[in-house]
Amino acid sequence: MRLGVLDVGSNTVHLLVVDAHRGAHPTPMTSDKTGLRLAEHLDATGALTVAGSDALVRAVERGGAAAASAGCDDLIAFATSALRDATNSAAVLERVRKQTGVGLEVLPGEDEARYTFLAVRRWFGWSAGQLLVLDIGGGSLELAAGIDEQPAVAASLPLGAARLTREFFRTDPPGREEIDALREHLDAQLAPVAKEFRRASSPDLVVGTSKTFRSLARLTGAAPSGAGLRVRRTLTDVGLRQLAAFITRMSSDDLAELEGVSASRAHQLAAGALVAEAAMRALRVQQLEICPWALREGVILRRLDTLDGTAQIDRSAQDAPERLGRLTTYEARCTG
Repeated sequence: MRLGVLDVGSNTVHLLVVDAHRGAHPTPMTSDKTGLRLAEHLDATGALTVAGSDALVRAVERGGAAAASAGCDDLIAFATSALRDATNSAAVLERVRKQTGVGLEVLPGEDEARYTFLAVRRWFGWSAGQLLVLDIGGGSLELAAGIDEQPAVAASLPLGAARLTREFFRTDPPGREEIDALREHLDAQLAPVAKEFRRASSPDLVVGTSKTFRSLARLTGAAPSGAGLRVRRTLTDVGLRQLAAFITRMSSDDLAELEGVSASRAHQLAAGALVAEAAMRALRVQQLEICPWALREGVILRRLDTLDGTAQIDRSAQDAPERLGRLTTYEARCTG
């Protein structure tokens, strides 16, 4: 079948279309992105502004039209931290549904971590053993660990690169006091979570996903995206510390000139590097592998698992997410 996933994130609205069936490797067919920076459209009360809502409606309309043009049999649409945090989220979602026909499901942060963990598990396989997965988004940091397809422990923290850039940096490049304040904040937020994760699991493999980790790995010498998905890419704590010391002194315009850094995300790369550095330090990680699959692929894989209704969820597990595999789908008459 042809399946589309529309991901409304803090930075972009991203449609991914794949051809796949249960048990098969999803084959990407097309991808469409709209830069939105949705979190920057929240007002002082935490509500999404009218301008932000207008832009979101246009982006979702574009994604739905692109899915229809691609011949999708099914479209799964979801939103992450930007809409999760908006105080008028319910009203915005209803407006989107009425004007576009797309029903967006707002994912809880821990569910984000679980879907991403599933994607990483499928990518590396059972031989990877105990996994620890880190995902830095625009609004939040997700962590998950375990040996099965569902993690034994999962967490979501409001430590996304775009969020922290807005909250802590007033100058470009940031000043030393701003950097020190952010580092102190990160250490305080991560300490109790890292303690829980270290107690719950001793990982055989640590994995980073997301554009932030990919950019950081590229800047420390990993292969470019053109080398292909299956080329091994890693990020070390030593390389990251050296990189962070370098890029925190650079303006976003200068960062945008570096290979592997997109202009739309250059302004938040310094904060992203500090998040990655603090997370690796708190979790005592010296090296992590970069996985090309993340949240969208996890959503796709879970949808495929449940197509024939046989996939089972362990309801007795305390952390089993109620919505796992039950995202609202948009039967948008994509094929006709």
